[in-house]
Amino acid sequence: TMKVIHTRLLLDLVLLAVISSASAQNMLDSIDLDSPDMTEAEISRADVEKRVADAHGGEPADFTSMRLSGLDLSGIDFAGAVLRDARLNHTDLRNANLEGAILDQAWLLDADLSGANLRGASLFQAQLIGAKLDKADLSHTRAPANFSRTSMRGAKLEGAHLGADMRNQSMGLIHGVLRNADLEGANLSNTDLNRVDFAFASLRAANLSGADLQRADLSGADLTNADVSNADFEKADVHSAKLRGLIGAGDANLEQAINLTDAFRD
Repeated sequence: TMKVIHTRLLLDLVLLAVISSASAQNMLDSIDLDSPDMTEAEISRADVEKRVADAHGGEPADFTSMRLSGLDLSGIDFAGAVLRDARLNHTDLRNANLEGAILDQAWLLDADLSGANLRGASLFQAQLIGAKLDKADLSHTRAPANFSRTSMRGAKLEGAHLGADMRNQSMGLIHGVLRNADLEGANLSNTDLNRVDFAFASLRAANLSGADLQRADLSGADLTNADVSNADFEKADVHSAKLRGLIGAGDANLEQAINLTDAFRD
């Protein structure tokens, strides 16, 4: 039922608040996931398209804090748009162009972004629990966000920054959360994944070459047939992780991971 789904989402959000920051906790105060604020749209697709069209050649289209949940916004060109704190829960954004868009603290619970272009977008503390990002392009994004239970099969994340920025932690330890996410075949080459939570995620046949996985939580994750050439596993937790058929393992520093003896290996 929807009530059960919303309860699970709230539990995931509470988990993110506990492990990420006090500011994330503030975002959860008094949230009602069944409220119109989280489930309904205040404008139509036609209104959205007009706002985008009117913004061309001038300031970017601004949808800050707007309610756009449940709309079909597939294929719309949101390049450079500001969607900070926007509500996009259950929204259809398939094949939308969100290149360079600002989606900081946006709500995208169960949204469909399959095939979307998010190159260079900012997703700081965005909530994408249960979203679909299959074959989406998140290259060079700034995305210390909550991707728990997302489907990101074949997605492109090369050069993205999902890891914790240790230079600026006044808000607490903000980092990407991808618990139980499906990243089979995804490209995470040269991606900043330090301290990212991949617990029980699928990274089967993923490209992790050159990735920074320092202190990442890979407990229970499945890295079968993943390319880990030149990946940095220093102090990454691989307890109960599946590390079978790894490509380029000899070029990675797996011996510097913790709980390596508890991982499943060839």
